[in-house]
Amino acid sequence: MQKQFNKGETVSFSAEEEQLFRLIGKAAGEKGMLCYLIGGFVRDKLLGRPTKDADIVCNGDGIALAEQVARKFTPSPKVNFFRNFGTAQISVAGMDIEFVGARKESYRNDSRKPAVSPGTLEEDQNRRDFTINALAVSLNAAGFGKLSDPFNGLDDLEQQLIRTPLDPAQTFSDDPLRMMRAIRFSAQLHFRIEERTFEGIRREAERIRIVSQERITDELNKIMLSPQPSIGLDLLFKSGLLDIIFPQMTALAGVETIDGKGHKDNFYHTLQVIDNISRETPDLWLRWAALLHDIAKPVTKHFEKGHGWTFHGHEVVGGRMVPRIFKQLKLPQNEKMRLVKKLVELHLRPISLSRENITDSAMRRLLFDAGDDIDALMMLCEADITSKNKIKVRRYLENFELVRQRLRAVEEKDRIRNWQPPITGEMIMEEFGLPPCKKVGDLKNAIREAILDGLIGNNYEEAHAFMLAKARELDLVPIK
Repeated sequence: MQKQFNKGETVSFSAEEEQLFRLIGKAAGEKGMLCYLIGGFVRDKLLGRPTKDADIVCNGDGIALAEQVARKFTPSPKVNFFRNFGTAQISVAGMDIEFVGARKESYRNDSRKPAVSPGTLEEDQNRRDFTINALAVSLNAAGFGKLSDPFNGLDDLEQQLIRTPLDPAQTFSDDPLRMMRAIRFSAQLHFRIEERTFEGIRREAERIRIVSQERITDELNKIMLSPQPSIGLDLLFKSGLLDIIFPQMTALAGVETIDGKGHKDNFYHTLQVIDNISRETPDLWLRWAALLHDIAKPVTKHFEKGHGWTFHGHEVVGGRMVPRIFKQLKLPQNEKMRLVKKLVELHLRPISLSRENITDSAMRRLLFDAGDDIDALMMLCEADITSKNKIKVRRYLENFELVRQRLRAVEEKDRIRNWQPPITGEMIMEEFGLPPCKKVGDLKNAIREAILDGLIGNNYEEAHAFMLAKARELDLVPIK
């Protein structure tokens, strides 16, 4: 529901916030400065969104103001300052507060690092990215709480609109990351990007190439963590930004038809899957698994005469693509990447298990391969159901629930999840007097496969007997 704002709008602070902001205003007065609360804190307070990060701008030395504020607390909070940027940060009363002197900026075409010089509040507001982030509230005693709104940001809050204060071409050329921030705010707040502003993003999209990958990926992750990530991802696609920052994703888009047979648009299918899983979990890496689950479909796509389109092996190829994509996007090369890779590789397995006459052996193998990530895998599989046919969706979900029940029953009986065979490689080497070699691996694998196939029980006695029988086939004799 849209919120109504009045021109005489004041920001409503909690008692603790008002006490803190009046103290900051008093410190500024002692330094002979004007100071204002500006940007995201003001916006979010007006929208009724929780926020604990505040930006303070003053017409003077921001570091000196931070130090003056810190002296008013016992014990004094540490002042973290960045002399080159003229900024300082303190954490007090459960809030992170950043101080900076009002400034004006100018940019070169080949860099997003501005030449900065002292400026007025008005000049500082001019350099802000969007009108809704240019709102400022006076903290000085004389005008405490007075709202400054030079670009009609209140109207844009009311209209749920993202708009640049100055000409979009200038705003985005000055700092190209603002293009991704516009899309991120649209996704987070569910706001519409003004047509002229969005056209500015389309025209300036190539400028994103001068921004570091880390900054781009940070914005991309924030879009992925928004309540409905498809909003931001679709805007990235339509603006042309996605093809520059993540071309493998745009390769999913479109439908090809041969002999009257077409495949679904895998880009928009993927967006549906991300939204589906986002309703179930805030976990960033499960959302990335949803984003990448079909990433290899463009490179595995094949038309078979009389049959139609196939994407054979896309889960295997997709799994191989995950580490490269994570490296490309400067995402972590750790267990988070390995989780996404595993889920992409396994995302088709539960579908095959939803058919009738599936053996316990197949269930054991999935439990063994998925381990503790089996619940995440099932969540991804359920999110992958995007049919508009509600009857078909219900049938798939009911089938997956039966798979869950079978998995629980097999796990309770066999304890296969995160299981290791009861006979280790070291035990085999000791039994037969072998060094590390292929025969040791062959025996260990044979024991594991026999247990997973249900040929022997998951216990030492049966595994040991099986090992001895298998060893005879390999002409191995125990040394004991």
